[in-house]
Amino acid sequence: MISITNEELTTPINIQQLEKDAQIIMNAMGYGDFDLGILLTDNQAIQHFNREYRHKDVPTDILSFPFYPELKAGEKITAHNDDDKNLGDLIISLEYIKEIYEQENKTVNEYLRTLLCHGICHLLGYDHYTEETDKIMREKEAYLAAILEKSPLNKKQEV
Repeated sequence: MISITNEELTTPINIQQLEKDAQIIMNAMGYGDFDLGILLTDNQAIQHFNREYRHKDVPTDILSFPFYPELKAGEKITAHNDDDKNLGDLIISLEYIKEIYEQENKTVNEYLRTLLCHGICHLLGYDHYTEETDKIMREKEAYLAAILEKSPLNKKQEV
């Protein structure tokens, strides 16, 4: 189940499309029956989480909190029971990304697709800490973005 909480109510977004996009990505990665939490918030809240958990006292676009923090990219999660079927949580600052998606001439929902691909890759052990792992992660993100574009569930409906 995908649980989305929107604490940042000034940015109009299509929550149903965000949920569909997340489900498409999870299906593509083989985790369609896993749980995922998404918190949409503002710069102040994400800065708090970034300071608390990453020791960086600045806002950011997205934070990922994997349920399986030791998972390596490409490894498969083996769930032993329903409680194990959890990818983790994503926190996204809609305030932070506003300038980015406007500069890229995208809508908020289009940019959220990019962040979902990125965040879910992080939840599944992908990272961009070295040139090699960055290349692998970018390839996986591009693969997922292509699937999102082709999916019949993706109607690109905006608010």
